[in-house]
Amino acid sequence: MPSEFALIDRYFRRPTHHTVLGVGDDGAIIRPAPGMELVISTDMLVSGTHFLANTDPEDLGWKTLAVNVSDMAAMGAQPRWALLAAALPAATESWIAKFARGFFACADEFGIDVIGGDTTRGPRNFCVTILGEVPAGQALLRSGARAGDEVWVSGTPGRAALGLAHLQGRLVLDEPARTECLAALHRPQPRVALGLALRGLATSAIDVSDGVLADLGHILEESRVSANLCIPGLPPPGIERDCRLSGGDDYELVFTTPAARHAEIEALAGRLGLALTCLGIIEGGVSPRLTLSEPDGAAVEIAQLGYDHFR
Repeated sequence: MPSEFALIDRYFRRPTHHTVLGVGDDGAIIRPAPGMELVISTDMLVSGTHFLANTDPEDLGWKTLAVNVSDMAAMGAQPRWALLAAALPAATESWIAKFARGFFACADEFGIDVIGGDTTRGPRNFCVTILGEVPAGQALLRSGARAGDEVWVSGTPGRAALGLAHLQGRLVLDEPARTECLAALHRPQPRVALGLALRGLATSAIDVSDGVLADLGHILEESRVSANLCIPGLPPPGIERDCRLSGGDDYELVFTTPAARHAEIEALAGRLGLALTCLGIIEGGVSPRLTLSEPDGAAVEIAQLGYDHFR
């Protein structure tokens, strides 16, 4: 059985492109480009909580890094460097090789140097720390939404939650929805190009990890504003509506922009080939409040905002 260090050398040491010193020492050395600020985030994926035990290891490798890349996208940052800490129940090389293939496929897709980490024996658990660059003062924050801004979302939130519901037997998806929803669950596509394009255009942004309503709620709290939504094409009450509003794991972006820039967002959608949907409007208020209406104006009851690890 290979040692911990042999596994690292064999599967996780790769050439770097914008790093002074990468894997192999007690620490990595990086040098941000002049005029850039570092954006740093970390996310953990735990077996049974964030992924099923039988998840394909190559898909899991991609997703482990992708969910962290999404945090960079939400802040308008270019992802640059990542560190991976992994707990594994056994040094099963066939499994590790597939995981590493998916992980580095995502790293290559977004130009990320993997510069360090750690391994240990234990229940399957992965923790990535990611660093990105953004021009000084241009990061997208949750705290910038203002009354009169429009609320937008990328892609089609809810598909990943529908894919999970299908795997859990809570509903049955027919093709092509089954393939689309399982791809959204297993291979999320971080919206880095969108995040970069929103610098100087969006007033706030966040990625959808816990559900559209829950994550928009963080913007409302940090910006101290309210929102009134009327979501186009909202399904009737039931599991599909719940997934659309409160299902996480999509890693789309929710963002706000001044209403006067509506046409610019529509043009951006065309340039990126990415659906961007206006969900409603930001309103003022002493305390954050979120209201949702049907197209005919009837109020929609919000039973659950989104996922919470401790509820």
